[in-house]
Amino acid sequence: MRHYELTVIFPLEEDQYRSGREQVMADLAAHHATVEKTDEMGDRDLAYPINKRKRGRYVVFYLQLDPAQLTGLDRAFKLNQNVVRYLFVKVD
Repeated sequence: MRHYELTVIFPLEEDQYRSGREQVMADLAAHHATVEKTDEMGDRDLAYPINKRKRGRYVVFYLQLDPAQLTGLDRAFKLNQNVVRYLFVKVD
């Protein structure tokens, strides 16, 4: 198990944010990830427009995960309509 930081950008709309966050948590649980901490960074401007959106709601998840599960999570997040962008970073 390795430590990762997962940053996810959700839409600003409350229903899309809740739905997206619940789906991300379900995907993490399905891939046996252990979420240690969650940090809500709030609404922020995006560096460039993504799907005509200029702002998003940032959430950082600190988690432990088997590296073999990353490809499955990558696929699940790409299919999630309520995830604008995401980024996994390995923590040393």
